[in-house]
Amino acid sequence: MGIENILSVASDLVDEVARLKSVEGECKILKEKIFMMQLTRAEQKAFSLAIDGLSTLEIQDIFYKEECTIKNQGRNILRKLNTPSMTEAVQQFQNLRQEPPQKLIRTS
Repeated sequence: MGIENILSVASDLVDEVARLKSVEGECKILKEKIFMMQLTRAEQKAFSLAIDGLSTLEIQDIFYKEECTIKNQGRNILRKLNTPSMTEAVQQFQNLRQEPPQKLIRTS
């Protein structure tokens, strides 16, 4: 195998790694979208603010909604995501972004 051939294969491998990183990024975006699709539009907006670290009171002020409305949305979010707290719901969402890539299993 000549050096030119080796360099060509190495170049192809570098291109493939770049392509796979792009696919991995697209998969993370799709996971986030699927995660958010469980929620209504209003719940998605409120949850997005919770992800940004805002409190129930701050979310209430932004949307000009009653406290009971925001708390009800929060309860709905927790029920749909099957989690006991908003902190854990936010952590579930953030874990989608930080999931380690799956190792390839070789079969012989």
